[in-house]
Amino acid sequence: MQALLSISVALLAGLFLSRLAKLAKLPAVTAYLVAGILVGPYCLGALGIGGLGFVSMADVEGYSIFSEVALGFIAFSIGNEFRLSQLKKIGKQATVIGIFQAVITSAVVVAFLVGLHFLMPDKISLPAALVLGAIASATAPAATLMVVKQYKAKGPLTDILLPVVALDDAVGLMIFAILFGIAKALISGRVDILSVVVEPILEVVLSLLLGLIMGLVFTFGERFFHSNSKRMALSVTFVMLTVALSMIKFEVGTVHVSFSSLLVCMMLGTIFCNICDFSEELMERVDKWSGPLLIMFFVLSGAELELSVFADIAIVIVGVVYIIARSAGKIFGAYSSAKIVKCEKNIVNYLGITLLPQAGVALGMAMKAQSGLGEVGIIISNVTLFAVLVYELVGPLMTKIALTKAGDIKPEGKTNAREKVIAEKSK
Repeated sequence: MQALLSISVALLAGLFLSRLAKLAKLPAVTAYLVAGILVGPYCLGALGIGGLGFVSMADVEGYSIFSEVALGFIAFSIGNEFRLSQLKKIGKQATVIGIFQAVITSAVVVAFLVGLHFLMPDKISLPAALVLGAIASATAPAATLMVVKQYKAKGPLTDILLPVVALDDAVGLMIFAILFGIAKALISGRVDILSVVVEPILEVVLSLLLGLIMGLVFTFGERFFHSNSKRMALSVTFVMLTVALSMIKFEVGTVHVSFSSLLVCMMLGTIFCNICDFSEELMERVDKWSGPLLIMFFVLSGAELELSVFADIAIVIVGVVYIIARSAGKIFGAYSSAKIVKCEKNIVNYLGITLLPQAGVALGMAMKAQSGLGEVGIIISNVTLFAVLVYELVGPLMTKIALTKAGDIKPEGKTNAREKVIAEKSK
């Protein structure tokens, strides 16, 4: 009972706060994150009343399966942006921008934090600077996608944004694996070529391969069902099955083999949307089904934000430098690469701003650093938590502003069902 009560309270908090956010002209995702903070361990949860809020971080982590599945649906939706007909127009541009801006961002953050290391050597080490630089490359696809959906953004900037975000995370995973391996070598004094080179490449290749296989099986399986409801049920089932399979980890000799659920589910969506004739309609139905799940995901993300990081002034200083450097890297990297591939003016000017949100992928990298780098990992984790708190609250609003200025979000916004009914009755 307590689990159901906690989920219900979390969803209600997110839904009602989204109404206030609408009045303030803020994205709904910001309201969901704030709702998560309110029902989290530092606010309502601190009262210790089970069901009224999440009483501890362990309590929040108990619902992590919701987050895993929600990320799978988000990645599946982003895979829809890789239709061959669309990639023929923007594929080259998205690839160049996705790779270039991620590398530039990492380089800028590493440079800033290495400089800070020489000023504050007791607060941030070289290994921490390297790993934080890698984490900086990742962008939050969830927040970006929610803003695009809420405001029905459509246009050149939106068309290139989602493929860039998808590529950004793939590149980010490889950068992280390489710099994480170097950081471990600096700490231990031993260089492990397998963890630095082989494992990250293997993770990306195997993730894409698993997604390809699941996409082909999914497309074959839907032929046996003819009603829309059963096809939608099959779609939901395959996304959850793919998420489950992507969580498998094993070892082959001394090589650690794992998958990225984001890449696997993106590939699942990509294969399905390019093979199935009515995939677009089916994906729209899946999006509607997953709506409450995504709200729950963002509320849980808000509840997971560790507000105690504000108590350490050193973490705040490093976090502020990280945020400034990462923002500069994203904006400059996107601006310069978009100019190189001759994108139109609105993409050049506003794409970098839309890449600022950061959450799930970055937190996953930080948790891996925390478990693998000891005290250095704890510093990395705290700085990342601080940055995610800022980016998740500010990033969606910045994305909305950028898409609006680019003309992809129309001023009249979204008309809801009640307004349509009232308008029809008044005729």
